[in-house]
Amino acid sequence: MIIEMNNIQKQFGDLKVLKDISFNVDSGEVVSIIGPSGSGKSTLLRCATFLETIDGGEIIYMGKKAAHTDALGNAVYVSHKELRSFRSYCGLVFQQFNLFPHYSVLKNLIDAPVHVQHRDKDEAEKTAMDLLGKMGIADKANSYPYQLSGGQQQRVAIARALAMKPEILFFDEPTSALDPELTGEVLKVIRQLAEEKMTMVVVTHEMPFAKAVSNRVLFMDGGVIVEQGDPKEVFENPKMERTKAFLHVFER
Repeated sequence: MIIEMNNIQKQFGDLKVLKDISFNVDSGEVVSIIGPSGSGKSTLLRCATFLETIDGGEIIYMGKKAAHTDALGNAVYVSHKELRSFRSYCGLVFQQFNLFPHYSVLKNLIDAPVHVQHRDKDEAEKTAMDLLGKMGIADKANSYPYQLSGGQQQRVAIARALAMKPEILFFDEPTSALDPELTGEVLKVIRQLAEEKMTMVVVTHEMPFAKAVSNRVLFMDGGVIVEQGDPKEVFENPKMERTKAFLHVFER
């Protein structure tokens, strides 16, 4: 098992965004998370990748506990040094690409492997060029983000995440900022990664994609997992009324 999140709770002020969320992801599995805006999907990913701290529950990567709740009910994390190793297990691809605008495409890919993971620069560059080739944009290595289409920028963002050699890749609505044609480019890349058994968690509004590519689908609403299961079951025979109502909107 790559990641296990148990009884996760998170609130901002008086707003409880995550209420007792539990799920896990096995190696090679693709889990899609669907649900309305404001249901807590992005916050869950940010907690899983340590960009947000949980208020309660536990996070376990590769069988090792990164955070847990103590006897007083407070969330306790491992030391900063240990947390760095946990962060290396996961990569996150954002909605808005988040590329460094003043770096070339190649430098966007090699900066963290060289300066954070202390990998050899030549090896990092070879890995980066291999990944850009896989994404179909090796010819853009010396370009800057502003010179690329949205679809190309998102493919660079995916390559940048993969350059860190994570155990699991999280996608936070990777196509929400793209038009339909560019969306297809990015979904094709994610499908290819799924075929290669890359472990992934994908927050998406692309329902046909989630049904076709996922091993499991989670439907979130109001900070809880309302329903989860086999994609065919969830999409074609949802058990919960809230799930049925949500999916009905996409059938119109």
